[in-house]
Amino acid sequence: MILLDGSTLTIEQLLAIADRGERVALAAAARDRVRASRDVVDRRARGDEPAYGINTGFGSFAEVTIPPHALETLQLNLLRSHAAGLGDPLPVRAVRATMALRANVLAKGFSGISVETLEALIALLNHRIHPRVPSRGSVGASGDLAPLAHLALVLIGEGEVGSDLDSFAPRPSGPRPRKNQDLTPLSGAEALARAGLAPIRLGPKEGLALINGTQPSTAVLALALAGAEQVARAADIAAALSIDALRGSIHPFEARIHDARPFPGQRRAAANIEALLRGSGINQSHAHCGKVQDAYSLRCAAQVHGATRDALRFVRETVQIEANSATDNPIVFADSGDIVSGGNFHGAPIAIAADLLAAALVPLATISERRTDRLVDPTLSGLPAFLTRDGGLQSGYMLAQVTAAAVASEMKSLAHPAGVDTIPTSANKEDHVSMSMTAALKAETSVSRAREVIAIEILCACQAVDLLAPLAASAALQRVHQLVRSRVPMLADDRPPAPDIVAITELIATNALEEACGGLVK
Repeated sequence: MILLDGSTLTIEQLLAIADRGERVALAAAARDRVRASRDVVDRRARGDEPAYGINTGFGSFAEVTIPPHALETLQLNLLRSHAAGLGDPLPVRAVRATMALRANVLAKGFSGISVETLEALIALLNHRIHPRVPSRGSVGASGDLAPLAHLALVLIGEGEVGSDLDSFAPRPSGPRPRKNQDLTPLSGAEALARAGLAPIRLGPKEGLALINGTQPSTAVLALALAGAEQVARAADIAAALSIDALRGSIHPFEARIHDARPFPGQRRAAANIEALLRGSGINQSHAHCGKVQDAYSLRCAAQVHGATRDALRFVRETVQIEANSATDNPIVFADSGDIVSGGNFHGAPIAIAADLLAAALVPLATISERRTDRLVDPTLSGLPAFLTRDGGLQSGYMLAQVTAAAVASEMKSLAHPAGVDTIPTSANKEDHVSMSMTAALKAETSVSRAREVIAIEILCACQAVDLLAPLAASAALQRVHQLVRSRVPMLADDRPPAPDIVAITELIATNALEEACGGLVK
């Protein structure tokens, strides 16, 4: 059980909620803060003084005063009118992460929501009721209004819910691959009834409190970040395999080199690669070959991988802060009774971090593709052309490298930042927007593409290690090789590489690959 208090939710806890079905509850101190904040809103709603979103319209209708008898209708209309999303629905894990993040933000006590409504949102999560949330429709201006509106509709018995209510099954480790909710959906009312839950009635400001924030884009980015960090570790493993198979030197990864340029990511990547290569029989066989130095894709692996890691560290810091930040508007200060309009809903921090993630993965993929190219090129590797002993009759991994090149090239297009764009919305009330959701979705795609490029390198490197027998890799790399071979046999005769690439991407995505290294890769 994870207690939500608005301040201490970690990315690791968010992953447990999204991927392993961890249950959540509202911390006692948070419940007190929420009640105090709600009291401020109720008092303001009973008065005549205008307060945005409580007794006024929204956006460019902020100057329109709403009479007391219409305040509930105001909030209902907000949810209905803002549910304008399109496109494929977000995967279940992203929806779960969004629900957890929104509940955590509301638990801070700055939103003016009632404890009962917040508990109803938590109940959806714990009952595994996953609203169908279209992935397109947010510009990250007043937060992710459209996605959150689709989510919030289910609380009032409207909207749609994915039909996989009881399909979630925890896994012992690693993220659980989830498909989009592409089955016939249920109505929100039916889903609530099945779970024994009742629709809520919205009080003043509660509709606004449910949809005003960056949680969908933050959720997508948080999950993408976890995947990117996983890919970065897999890239170190792939590099070590390739360097060994290409009979590269271990010396560029000595700690003293990287201590002289002490970027944390670079030092970590170098330590990983050096630890994986240590004790390799292949490496020892060419210790005195006379070659002066290796190509950059081998010798500079730690520098390139490290730069990606350092960029991901910034993304992690951004996500961690945003996960525990008040992103509502207006902000309710229970201690003073003030209700103050501001702009914490603006998604610029998430957009910039997501754009950085997408860009930072490109060098990781392009240097991997270059090592794959060296593995299949006999003039560079000293191995059979395209890693097949019967070249000409068989093409071996010729097209695996082509696919790596195609996917790496696609990643360059995905690296074009979304956050540099802005289109004014809401009659120029929202005259500068962040495009944070676009950036986060793009980052998510980049992670999948990077995982595929790394998988192709591992596929080719394992084949190269086989071709070097009876020379053997280090104990750690032998375990990695054996794991791959448990899913992907050595290539003797041509067969479609696509299923083998997919199998290795699954080994990366489930953490099995790094677990095979016995804790050497961090």
